[in-house]
Amino acid sequence: MSCKKGIIGLTFGFFILLNGWAQEDRGYKIYQFPANMIPRIDGNTDDWADFPDAYMVGTDQLWDDSGHYSEVDPRNLDVKVRVAWVKGLNRLYFLYEAYDNYWDFSLSGLHNDTFEIVVDGDLSGGPLIAEQHPNQSLDRMETYFAFQGVHAQNYHIFTPAVGKDWALAWGPQNWIKRLPYSNIAYSYDFKPGEPGRLVAEFWITLFDYAGAEGPDRSVESILSDNKKIGLTWAVIDYDDVFDESKKGFWNLSKNHKMYGNSSLGTIFTLMPLEPKYQKPIEAQWSFRVTDTGKREVLFKDESRGEISGWHWDFGDGATSTVQNPVHYYKDAGKYIVVLEIEGPAGKSRMSKVWDVAVK
Repeated sequence: MSCKKGIIGLTFGFFILLNGWAQEDRGYKIYQFPANMIPRIDGNTDDWADFPDAYMVGTDQLWDDSGHYSEVDPRNLDVKVRVAWVKGLNRLYFLYEAYDNYWDFSLSGLHNDTFEIVVDGDLSGGPLIAEQHPNQSLDRMETYFAFQGVHAQNYHIFTPAVGKDWALAWGPQNWIKRLPYSNIAYSYDFKPGEPGRLVAEFWITLFDYAGAEGPDRSVESILSDNKKIGLTWAVIDYDDVFDESKKGFWNLSKNHKMYGNSSLGTIFTLMPLEPKYQKPIEAQWSFRVTDTGKREVLFKDESRGEISGWHWDFGDGATSTVQNPVHYYKDAGKYIVVLEIEGPAGKSRMSKVWDVAVK
């Protein structure tokens, strides 16, 4: 039986490899802004001054898989994309800067220069649009409402959007493109058909589950230091209102169908704060009530820096020097819990007043 299971597993593994079902990690990084430096969504670039040039993804990382253009020509299209995050917010911040020799945005439909993003916050992978659902015998519209964009999301961001909404959220959950789940600002000075430079500054929220029924049942993707997420994009460049042969599809992924299958995209890593923004030692902690009947509380140390000692005061007269202690409260109540740490860089304390409450 175990041999049979092994053969099945190997067969499935080869099937995945042959079909390209694996997000590719090419080392792309997402910069972390400190909480007091969150970018203003105003179309200006000044608050991105500290963003590392090495994290920027340019046109040189893209290829035109429409077959219309054999190589990148910055005189035709030149794009720079910066992606950032802020700890505690399950958002990605984007600064999209592009030069185009012909900006196409005069029509009211899909024919519009576009920055198309696919995000997969938990690396769940797999198809995300009805057209790529594994069971094509299902009713297409039923599949659209039940499946499309639920576990990973596709945003067609119009660059610029004039007389139309800023994005097509390619699925029935159009609530994800409104506040408090996203926001955008543009800066440009050209008219349709003219050359020029555009800035689009925006943020989106990542979801493990985003259903057509609305945000009440949605589950945001929890972002944390060093977490890897699925993120890829393509730039759709129309260079003529009527001639589709001049359209470029400049893809970051090596797979054309990345737009509908998040396993065919790329991986980005959420970076920790730069050392210059970190204190050499800083106490921080969280807790979870693991057994309400026993008033059992698990405490987790989340401190930064090189630490040689921990001292917990649970607020009921009990203490501990364990890094991640479990404590049982004898009496119901609200408690002031204090963690003190020390190391080569000194000492730090974090007290939380009445956060820990048991009944």
